[in-house]
Amino acid sequence: MSDDAATPAPEAPVSDSQQEADVAAFWEDVKHHAHLSAAPGYFGASPLEALQPPAWAFGGTPEQSNELLELVLEGVKTATASALWDYEAAEEPIPTIGTLGIVLDGDGHPRALVVTTAVEVVPFDEVSAEHARAEGEGDGSLDHWREVHERFFTEEAGHDHGFAQDMPVVLERFELVWPKPE
Repeated sequence: MSDDAATPAPEAPVSDSQQEADVAAFWEDVKHHAHLSAAPGYFGASPLEALQPPAWAFGGTPEQSNELLELVLEGVKTATASALWDYEAAEEPIPTIGTLGIVLDGDGHPRALVVTTAVEVVPFDEVSAEHARAEGEGDGSLDHWREVHERFFTEEAGHDHGFAQDMPVVLERFELVWPKPE
């Protein structure tokens, strides 16, 4: 037996239509398991049953997405940061407290449901060491956070402002809703 036969091939990213179907099936399953549709039937459909949350992945590459997702699933990563300018360029609202999100892995498969618990917008150079620790990446230091995020905000920018030390950053705290942390 050759080494190639013993090593499973990496899973191919899913098509957009397959991803939509996977996310819808995940949402139906999670609503039941996480007791998000617990209102009695005579009240009618709750907003949680009717509205599927947006699906998204952390990071800029499939490898980053998988690595950061694992930190969420382990309970290490409870925060994230995004450039406000990216939200503005995409004409998307920033998250608000109570916002649900379906987190995808690097191949586009839904793996977790999170809920936003806090949001604030601060200049890049005013992000706290406490927030850097909550992001759970690297050694958890503010120096590491700044180095990694300056690179990310430069390379993955969805806007044309470039990087600036005082650029507005959306700091989001979240809790893992499903799967339940062990």
